[in-house]
Amino acid sequence: ELWGQGRWCALGCGTPRALLAAFSLEQVTEVCFSPDESHCATCGEDGSVRIWALGSTELVLQFQVLNQSCQCLAWKPRPVGVWPFPGESQHVVAGYSDGTVRVFSVSRTEMELKMHPHAAALTAVTYSTDGEMILSGGKDGVVAVSSPRTGMTIHVLADHKGSPITVLQCTRKQYHDLGVEGGELWLATSSDRRVSVWASDWLQDKCELLDWLSFPAPAGPEVSGLDSLPPSLAAFCPWEHGVLVYVGFGLQKEALFYSLRKKQVLVPCHGQ
Repeated sequence: ELWGQGRWCALGCGTPRALLAAFSLEQVTEVCFSPDESHCATCGEDGSVRIWALGSTELVLQFQVLNQSCQCLAWKPRPVGVWPFPGESQHVVAGYSDGTVRVFSVSRTEMELKMHPHAAALTAVTYSTDGEMILSGGKDGVVAVSSPRTGMTIHVLADHKGSPITVLQCTRKQYHDLGVEGGELWLATSSDRRVSVWASDWLQDKCELLDWLSFPAPAGPEVSGLDSLPPSLAAFCPWEHGVLVYVGFGLQKEALFYSLRKKQVLVPCHGQ
């Protein structure tokens, strides 16, 4: 993961590797950075969530859930218009193999909330851009939208059902931009090379499907098992509003840029 102004880069490893100045004995499944880039969080197959100080490269805090693996996590975004980042509002959300979502307070060093929005293991989790909603995706392809204030799940979306969710991402937009209401865009990507894009207004309880993308793959017996293929990944382009970037197992080694306004793939960027 590359964060903020590009000053930090983190790579997840499928085998135990050195992280900063310490060693993890279990597989690291995800890495995320705090909004002020002072800390990073990691999660692992052993059910741990670890908080690291980037300046000193020290482990400063660890949350442990027994008999579960933690597959995904996200740091709560900075409140809009608030600077410096208030320490008391620093939270990390993590998704577990038993279908639960847990919210940890970094400043209070405690678990504040546990929700159970999924019947399958979680594979992706993120906050809405204002931090008021938690979006989570499961191994069964179900996406849930939950409120950390009430602990209630307010939306369950089964559009990707049957294929694990690999990415969930949110970004801000102008309310009537792209011809739909809502101040937020978000996307869900599943391992079957499908991407759904949504426009939401959480206060008005609106969640509208804006676009549905399906990317082709070569035919053949080698594509029968999704677990053995490169993951399908998508993200909103940070320098071009209304464009998303997709990579995955496709006809060529390339990154595809898709315009939500033109409803078409722009010039692809080919790999080696």
